[in-house]
Amino acid sequence: MKTYLFLLLGLCATAFYWPTHTTVLSGKVVDDNGEALIGAAVKVLHGADLVRGTITDYNGEYRLTLDPGTYDVEFSYTGYATHKVTSLVVLANQINTLDATLNTGQVLQEVVVTQYKVPLVQQDQTSSGQTIALGRKPSPAPSNRRKEKKAGKRSQTLSSDQAKNLPTRSVNTIVATTAGTTSIDGGAVNIKGSRSNTTNYYVDGVRVSGGVPPVQEIDQLDDETRAHQPNKTPADSIPQPSESNTETYATIHENPFLAAQSNAVSTFSIDVDAASYSNARRFIQQGQLPPADAVRIEEFVNYFDYQYAPPTGGVPFATHTELAACPWNPQHRLLLVGLQGRQIETGQLPPSNFVFLVDVSGSMSSPNKLPLVQQSLSLLTEQLRPEDRVALVVYAGAAGLVLPSTPGSDKPAIKAAIERLSAGGSTAGAAGIQLAYEVARKNFAKGGNNRVVLCTDGDFNVGMSSDDELVKLIEKERESGVFLTVLGFGMGNYQDAKMQQLADKGNGNHAYIDQIEEAKKVLVKEFGGTLFAIAKDVKIQIEFNPSRVAGYRLIGYENRLLAKEDFDDDAKDAGELGAGHRVTALYEIVPAGQPLPLGVKNGEMRYQQTQATAAAGSDELMTLKLRYKQPKAGAASDLIQTTVTDQLTPAPSLNFTLAAAAAEFGLLLRNSSYKDHATYEQALALAQKAAASDTSGYRKELCDLIEKARLLAATETART
Repeated sequence: MKTYLFLLLGLCATAFYWPTHTTVLSGKVVDDNGEALIGAAVKVLHGADLVRGTITDYNGEYRLTLDPGTYDVEFSYTGYATHKVTSLVVLANQINTLDATLNTGQVLQEVVVTQYKVPLVQQDQTSSGQTIALGRKPSPAPSNRRKEKKAGKRSQTLSSDQAKNLPTRSVNTIVATTAGTTSIDGGAVNIKGSRSNTTNYYVDGVRVSGGVPPVQEIDQLDDETRAHQPNKTPADSIPQPSESNTETYATIHENPFLAAQSNAVSTFSIDVDAASYSNARRFIQQGQLPPADAVRIEEFVNYFDYQYAPPTGGVPFATHTELAACPWNPQHRLLLVGLQGRQIETGQLPPSNFVFLVDVSGSMSSPNKLPLVQQSLSLLTEQLRPEDRVALVVYAGAAGLVLPSTPGSDKPAIKAAIERLSAGGSTAGAAGIQLAYEVARKNFAKGGNNRVVLCTDGDFNVGMSSDDELVKLIEKERESGVFLTVLGFGMGNYQDAKMQQLADKGNGNHAYIDQIEEAKKVLVKEFGGTLFAIAKDVKIQIEFNPSRVAGYRLIGYENRLLAKEDFDDDAKDAGELGAGHRVTALYEIVPAGQPLPLGVKNGEMRYQQTQATAAAGSDELMTLKLRYKQPKAGAASDLIQTTVTDQLTPAPSLNFTLAAAAAEFGLLLRNSSYKDHATYEQALALAQKAAASDTSGYRKELCDLIEKARLLAATETART
């Protein structure tokens, strides 16, 4: 009996024992100036195999649980040389420390450092803010202290030692050291009695939650090893979105495969926008995958600079096609269709009549909004010539003219007006749009480039604010011959869907500015392509030969599809092409002989046996048609037409490889139903091959983003 009792007690004791691993690898990643790198990728490798990975939190720190052993550890961050430590011995039952310093690599060849000034007094500001500096004690002049007090703003300095000695490292705890705030155990902070969920925090311009962002681990260990690790809830491993996030994205219903026999004609408007790519980059660099509907694959593809041959003769653009095996489905083929716009030297561009339309409402007050707008417009001002003119219109609770139309030679006056802007109040966006177009019409440059440049987060909340109302307003205003460029800024309340529609209907384009380097790309490097149209209402129509093509799928362009009859209808609006700009579209093609579900109704097709037997039986893959108008108002359309043979390229060009890499990346981020055998590893291999030619550093950045997204996707897979 005693024997059974001891045995039972032993079993009970064993039942309450939970084996744990205390072997940890942790450290901090900094740059060569000692500044923490947020979102740096950390990979633990065993040979060529990834064992585990993570990205650093906003303190630049990481933490990984590992089995004891010998590993290679790789640290990487966009714009910095990769740092690799080989044969690192991780000892059992202790915390192993490995810090890393990344040096600036050779990717970003040119860095522009600009400054902005935030007005000390914001008369319309209804909120209060406070800046806490860590590690230094500035001594503002007495006059500045008086201005700050009058504006309701304060600054406080915590030394590095004081910050380190705080009970926790959460943002709430630091904020709770300031006057006028209360916090319970580092929890939710109330400022002057306000609700805690109305308090926003920004660390180096990045919006964060009150707590320390958790370290994200990517576990590729086997199930048996994982079972012996301490339990973690999903919230411990994935940063949760802000409760106040009100960003909106239009639902994307992906283009299906269509049978060429019953639906041989594909028609769409061109799209030169690239906002989706830079917006997705913002998500990934902050440690989360973008929402699926934020990923427009055509904008991923069109973000990059392709080396297409320029046009010759009098046409404004040249056409290029290439056909090769589809990387994510080797049984299919991938067709690239590229347009290259005519390059025009800046000195030969027609005079410009610009109206800068700036949202200065309260929602634009954060550092990555209005201050970044001011830096961006200052960069654009530097590109102006004496014959160009600029006016500045702002809107908050109402719209107003800040700077009347001013010649481009008076750059100091233009920059001074931009620098004086401050944020506060509600958002009467429609009133601002109406006033901007009125100013543009009043100063209309006949034969020149007339354009409103709208800078906003899209969060309109006063007056006309519904998408339908705003679209009708824009459609009416575009008849004046004034084009529209929409520049999106910020996060948390970014209204992507609204700005897409405004740009589409305003004979315009849409870019998302997440950092000053993106502003430089859009407004300096691609100045002509962004702001000077050489063709408008550009439409593409392709008719596939059913004897060569069983089916096809247009990748992306879901919000740019046109009916077959719209191609010849000059009243139907389509996209514009800027000077030197290029457009790339991809089709996934199923070769003849493979079964496909039937598509929609038949149309009048060149390759139907009853109409053109010779053509249907030829080696023609398709007929490519392009229709476009000159940018002047009232112009009739011109037509370009060519045939493309069914000829497979055995060694795809770098243009093709880059487009395929960007498209595969987009398919994965969308978790597309059509991703087939797509993998991050394959997309990365394609991007690395394309990066062999990379004068701007954008292709290397694509490689870095794919790698970070792979780590984040693995985290989500492990969590679910």
